[in-house]
Amino acid sequence: MTQASFPTWADLAPQLVNTAAGRSPADTIITNGIWVNVHTREALPGHDIAITAGRIAFVGPDASHCRGPDTQIIDAQGRYMIPGLCDGHMHIESGMLTPAEFARAVIPHGTTSMFTDPHEIANVLGLKGVRMMHDEALMQPINIFTQMPSCAPSAPGMETTGFEISAEDVAEAMAWPGIIGLGEMMNFPGVSNADPQMLAEIAATQRAGKTVGGHYASPDLGPAFAAYVAGGPADDHEGTCEADAIARMRQGMRAMIRLGSAWYDVETQITAITKKGLDPRNMILCTDDCHSGTLVNDGHMNRVVRHAIDCGCDPLIALQMATINTATHFGLERDIGSLTPGRRADVILTSDLTSLPIETVIARGQIVAQDGVCLVDCPHYNWPDTARQTVNMGKTLTGADFQITAPAGANAVTANVIGVVENQAPTRALKFELPVTDGRVQPSGEVAQIALVERHRATGGVVNAFVSGFGYTGKMAMASTVAHDSHHMIVVGTDTDQMALAANRLREVGGGITIYREGAELALLELPIAGLMSDQPAAQVAAKADQMMQAMRDCGCTLNNAYMQHSLLALVVIPELRISDLGLVDVRTFEFIPVLEPQT
Repeated sequence: MTQASFPTWADLAPQLVNTAAGRSPADTIITNGIWVNVHTREALPGHDIAITAGRIAFVGPDASHCRGPDTQIIDAQGRYMIPGLCDGHMHIESGMLTPAEFARAVIPHGTTSMFTDPHEIANVLGLKGVRMMHDEALMQPINIFTQMPSCAPSAPGMETTGFEISAEDVAEAMAWPGIIGLGEMMNFPGVSNADPQMLAEIAATQRAGKTVGGHYASPDLGPAFAAYVAGGPADDHEGTCEADAIARMRQGMRAMIRLGSAWYDVETQITAITKKGLDPRNMILCTDDCHSGTLVNDGHMNRVVRHAIDCGCDPLIALQMATINTATHFGLERDIGSLTPGRRADVILTSDLTSLPIETVIARGQIVAQDGVCLVDCPHYNWPDTARQTVNMGKTLTGADFQITAPAGANAVTANVIGVVENQAPTRALKFELPVTDGRVQPSGEVAQIALVERHRATGGVVNAFVSGFGYTGKMAMASTVAHDSHHMIVVGTDTDQMALAANRLREVGGGITIYREGAELALLELPIAGLMSDQPAAQVAAKADQMMQAMRDCGCTLNNAYMQHSLLALVVIPELRISDLGLVDVRTFEFIPVLEPQT
């Protein structure tokens, strides 16, 4: 049964009413549990839940009147019954998995609803790619709601994507069965400056009665922020401090605070609730970006809820932030997000609300996971060849393509350098003095080279610059076709020949991530679908991702989740400095700047 065909509350009203009244038997009764009611923030012992046709019909101290001869009985054994967890903002492609394999990975962690923005594939394959993600999402045994991507390119004029998303595309997608709203509106300067296309996309979403996702990646909380809110985005996940969360909630937005593989923004913002005492109804937990290693080894939304609790949040409030708050934001509070009559029967059984072990997971009334094991099939879409042949570099690259020429006669130069910030999305705009050898600028110390290799239109273009923070040593290079958001190819290295080897390898395999050192390949993770995703199980992808992370460490990198930092170096909508296929971008001003400062 797909999401699109899953019966509505109205469809099932007669059955639900008759089961609740005891006139017809329930399909399943969960008995002897502690009912966690996220509407009233209570934990009520000795309660039962009666389920009919995948929806909850009755919740109360005794559901025996709903029992029939064929009713399945699940004994909660005094454990807590909590709603299935909801991820309010995330990108499936960041897990390097297809929707099917992502679902298989997160079901055992208790995630039963996801609100996903497939803007990664939109940049590579356009509206057709979004439709493929949407269609596979509808095939899954849990609820995957798709937001129509809003910004491809994310910053017009600053980058070139494989495809562009138009206001007409957004209007068309609003009629698709699984579309829940508009994906994060990353072009925040466009909204603040009343760009006609951005406002047209927002208007099309609002006319459809759906939610507009936000992305305001600026510390400026003055008139520019006010203008952005006035434009219509209803939430934002780019906050990094308490003031950000408070500003968003005061202006009527939902503050989405994230814990992903590399984003640790919960601890610094949840104090708006735990210390300032603000109303928690307008705060939502999410992951944004989680790679497969995090999913397999650490968890998903259960990890975020535990972290919020560790940061001092009341467990029941943390659960609200991962269930009913999310459902209400998207207008689905009558369908998901709580254990109350009419809602989809998405239930977790857990023996502790603080450590939150996910012992039994029920989705749409069916047991889908038990003790960390997924028990259901997650069907795959038949991805066509057009989705698997997307690395179009135009030529075989050599070390010369990655060389940066110094001004004539220079022995040293001052370079503008992208500075990576551990555990955060923003970078710093730094300046370093770098040596020159044989007329070419050399990486030195903590500074490595970075290149953006065009891979959508076979132009053969390579843009070169410098980056600091990875700590690489020796002759090495890392290349990835995951390069948010335009998803060209990012290559970081200390040696131009190694950079060429890595780039050509990804052209050969059709996309992915590879690391070379001294001419030898240390790790390879193939991502053949759009150069972004594998269709292999999460455990296999995670194992290769672990090898990749170890190879980064072997090359001297000590950053936490350094791969995620690598993949965001071309994200030209988050300050301060990024690289694109058109040059080095100062995101504070949305202007191109030279890699090398003029000689004085």
